[in-house]
Amino acid sequence: MENNFEKVLKNLPDGIELVAVSKTKPNELKWHMIGHLQSNKVKYIAPFVELIHAVDSIKLLKVINKEAVKNKRVINYLFQMHVATESAKFGMSCNEIADIIKSDEFLSLKNVNLTGLMAMATNTTNEQQVTNEFEVVRNCFNRLKADFFKDKADFKELSIGMSQDYKIAVQAGSTMVRIGSILFGARDNK
Repeated sequence: MENNFEKVLKNLPDGIELVAVSKTKPNELKWHMIGHLQSNKVKYIAPFVELIHAVDSIKLLKVINKEAVKNKRVINYLFQMHVATESAKFGMSCNEIADIIKSDEFLSLKNVNLTGLMAMATNTTNEQQVTNEFEVVRNCFNRLKADFFKDKADFKELSIGMSQDYKIAVQAGSTMVRIGSILFGARDNK
């Protein structure tokens, strides 16, 4: 009998990275920070985090850079776009991200490395809406790659798709899907 992990892997084409998301299950893999990150918490993850998925402001990015300097390392991150209809979700528009990338402030940060974009679609059963939102993120990624990073091989990640919409995300060009509940079951609310 096939387990949930095998079912998910069957649906992922080559080249898609699976990020197994768990808040309450043990995990000894590379550490990715997903979800909203508060500036005062960066110091706790800076020594070991592999990738920060949700950088949603230059202010937060400056804090991450400062903590990366303290830890003598470069921290990879993704800028978070806001494309969902829910206002409670974080992120920036494509134009806001482009403005940051063009800024002297951004260019001065040497201990952080932008490797792509992350976004969450609206929590809805309307697959066309989700498809449209993921397309907005993909188009922004392509624009930023062409305008700023055409010679930067590691600007390659498009982190879109979660348990409920990862198949749509893969069709939209996702390189990284964040899967939790279909692998580990519903979250334990402890």
